[in-house]
Order: sequence, then C-alpha cells, then structure tokens
Amino acid sequence: MPLDTSREMSDAQVRRWREMSAAEKAALVSALSLATHRLAEAGIAARYPDAGPRERFLRLAILRLGRTLAVEVYPDAAHLSA
Repeated sequence: MPLDTSREMSDAQVRRWREMSAAEKAALVSALSLATHRLAEAGIAARYPDAGPRERFLRLAILRLGRTLAVEVYPDAAHLSA
C-alpha cells in the first residue's frame, strides 16, 4: 500500500481496476508505457543537450536494454560513456 495514499482511496483504486474491461486496462498500460518512454527521452535530452538524434537513441537503448545488450545490438553505442 502506498505510504501517501489512504486505505480508503487505495481500496477505491483497486475496485476501479477490477471494474475495468480488458481493453481499458490495456489502454491504461499502453498510456503509462508511452509516458515512461517520453520521460526517459526527456531525461536523456536534459542530461545530454548537445547530443544528436542517434546519440539520444543509443543512450535510450542503453537505458532500456542495459549496456551489454545495447552494444551487442548497436555496436556504435560502445563509445558512449555513462
């Protein structure tokens, strides 16, 4: 249970999730996934403001896949420091 949410509100949220159709749940998960992706992109852009599109893409790949797999899939990511 979240520390910043009352038991009553937490229970209401769980009830609402149980009432949702599969399509509503899928849409919610999709929206949350997209929001997470956009936040990660924004974080990379903020930390590396001079990076071009390819570098931002590679840094996102490192973040999402881990350095080892990202470099295996995108060898040009190997030159990027943490």
